[in-house]
Amino acid sequence: MDPDRYLDRLGLDPADGTPPTYETVARLQRAHVTTVPFETLSITGDPSGEHFGEGVSLALPDLHEKLVERERGGFCFELNGLFAWLLGELGFEVDRLAAQVLDDDGDPRPPANHHTVRVTFEQPYLVDVGLGTPKMREPLPVGGRVGPDAAGVEWRTVESDRPDADHVLQTRGPAADEWGDRYIFTETPRELSFFEATCEHLATAPESNFTGDPYVNVGTERGYASLTAETLTRVVDGEEEAEDVAPDEWLAVLEREFGIRAER
Repeated sequence: MDPDRYLDRLGLDPADGTPPTYETVARLQRAHVTTVPFETLSITGDPSGEHFGEGVSLALPDLHEKLVERERGGFCFELNGLFAWLLGELGFEVDRLAAQVLDDDGDPRPPANHHTVRVTFEQPYLVDVGLGTPKMREPLPVGGRVGPDAAGVEWRTVESDRPDADHVLQTRGPAADEWGDRYIFTETPRELSFFEATCEHLATAPESNFTGDPYVNVGTERGYASLTAETLTRVVDGEEEAEDVAPDEWLAVLEREFGIRAER
């Protein structure tokens, strides 16, 4: 596995240097969320059922082969799984943390259903490149607040009053008055293998949010673009525009907008 090849995948020149500083991890995070898509194609396949659907592996060489060599994307266990490896290779003090996206009833189902990353300098920062939308575009100090970011979204963490979590990640969009919970998380470091059981469940269970229709999204300069089975959506400064995608155009849109080719 090659850190320099990973940097090239992010559109960054290894010759520019990657000292283990806040500025470096912020540059890597911004590049990642606007280059490497969040996508479920390994789980769902494409709408025609003729491409992708190869399944998910959390072995680091498999993640490197998929995200870097084949220039694909993935979901949180894959994206943050490999990104944490890169940060470690570059000399950062990095830990994998277990998070829990809450359902409509406020329950974490299943547990450890999100993999996030902590990078520690003079204080700990949450660094997450594995979210769907909105995208976290810069390191967030644990117990602190950042934003509005380029997409107009504010981010903060606050202490949790739940017995199963230390903190809550919250967001507030450009048109919102109130903060909304994104996920809860603990500060206990985990190995990547800790997430394997939940990853397998979310990638295979019929009731999982990830086993239905295909979904792809990537950050843009001031928002994001997303693709479902029938619709391409672009959000800029909180304003949304959607267009229908015909079945015979779907793979072309996938390649043009997200850089993913079916033959890879």
